[in-house]
Amino acid sequence: MNQASLPLPLEGIRVVDCTHIVAGPFCSMLLGDAGAEIIKIERPGMGDRSRLNRPYLQDEDGSTLSGRFLAINRNKKSLSLDMAHPQGKELFGQLVGVSDVVLDNYGPGALRRLGFGYDRLQAINPAVVYASITGYGNSEALLGPYSNWAAHNPCVQGMAGWMNITGGPDGPPEMVGDNIGDSVPAVWTAYGIMLALQTRNRTGLGQHVDVAMYDCMMMHNTSVLPFYQVGGKAPGRQRENMTSAQLALEASDGYVVLAGAIGEDKWDALWRHVGRAELTEDPRYLGRDVEGPFYLDVVRPTLEEWTKRHPKREVAILLLDLGFSASMVQDAGDLMACPHLEAREMFVDLDYPVATGSFKSPSTPVKLTGSEAMPVQRPPALGEHTDEVLQGLLGLSPEDIGALREQGAI
Repeated sequence: MNQASLPLPLEGIRVVDCTHIVAGPFCSMLLGDAGAEIIKIERPGMGDRSRLNRPYLQDEDGSTLSGRFLAINRNKKSLSLDMAHPQGKELFGQLVGVSDVVLDNYGPGALRRLGFGYDRLQAINPAVVYASITGYGNSEALLGPYSNWAAHNPCVQGMAGWMNITGGPDGPPEMVGDNIGDSVPAVWTAYGIMLALQTRNRTGLGQHVDVAMYDCMMMHNTSVLPFYQVGGKAPGRQRENMTSAQLALEASDGYVVLAGAIGEDKWDALWRHVGRAELTEDPRYLGRDVEGPFYLDVVRPTLEEWTKRHPKREVAILLLDLGFSASMVQDAGDLMACPHLEAREMFVDLDYPVATGSFKSPSTPVKLTGSEAMPVQRPPALGEHTDEVLQGLLGLSPEDIGALREQGAI
């Protein structure tokens, strides 16, 4: 086999996708990008709630489409199915029997209340991998005092300590601006599913992959937890855990990030370049034995006397040339027009029939350079693949499907 045409790793894997909003759909999108067949279960007439989320695009026929739904639902089939209907339950059980993975993020015990807890799924198909994304965990042996709490992105950012270190030192805790409380757990769930599938390859048995959003976000505290354990004090928005400069510097057209600042020779060269050579006589300005507040309150405003007079790209390049790690602070428009992301093929055109033209979505950042190209199928219309799945996979006739529609099961 030619190395450039290795198969995608999840070809032949079928995922029953019982998810909505962000965390679950983001996870199933990653699996679909890797070649899995994703069958998205959607409530008849309504579908995934994120289909209603702003911002809206106009379809060619004048109807509205959610840009947020389009962004994370490529490479999926939509099956319209009422899982509370007796016939819908029957069809769902049949689908589990011919699938490899069931993915759920409807909240603690949601599938169990419909009669499809992991024990039932396992009885239907012992090889199935069941992955659940909940706020605080969903497996019987690992229940804690918060397991029944509902959770969304802001909740887990707060619980896991992120808001305590985000925002100004004199202001209230703030969220990281996007849905990392959803997307980070989604990536961990995809990883967990891959682990469970590898174990199944060796044993023939599936298992429950229990992912808590809280756990995932807590684990990413790679700095504040060690600082607390060593010093007994929880770092806050004063940035007490800064061991070297981590600064957003204002430029004439935006901001620049300065990091990677350990090394007195770098600081010496920088102060001389900006015309403040006299500061090199003070070891604190060379990064010796200083902490976060000095960088924030003294070094930053001093540097900004120079940086505010120069464009952010020029400042970033100077800092890089001097040996710092540096970058520009970019907004969404910068990202969509970024030549480096274009070179990395980090956007895909979904070719969705919107009145304004195509719709672009971030591609997978995992580049399998020897495999076939990632599939790019546009996000499905609600129930678009219902007949295809029920006929082709479960063997129902058109008459059977028509009867199910009359009964409200699909």
